[in-house]
Amino acid sequence: MLTAYIKAAMRRATYKIIEDAYPIFGEIPDISGVWANAKTLDACREELEEVLEGWLLLSIQKGHEIPIIDRINLNPKRRRSRQVGKSLAVN
Repeated sequence: MLTAYIKAAMRRATYKIIEDAYPIFGEIPDISGVWANAKTLDACREELEEVLEGWLLLSIQKGHEIPIIDRINLNPKRRRSRQVGKSLAVN
């Protein structure tokens, strides 16, 4: 599932040329803070994928919300706590 998520996210990546020593800039719009820049498009793609992997692992470890992409949800399923009536003992 993690590989499918990374592939789906990388399909959404956008790239543009900027004036910089590393002129190719790439980002994944749905995932804030995941970006890379490099001298070539291929190098930028590779770096962007590495950044995404690191971001995902850290987000999972920290319990941060991960955007759902192509119906792939990496967020842990939250258990709904069922409130059971509590009785108070009176002495």
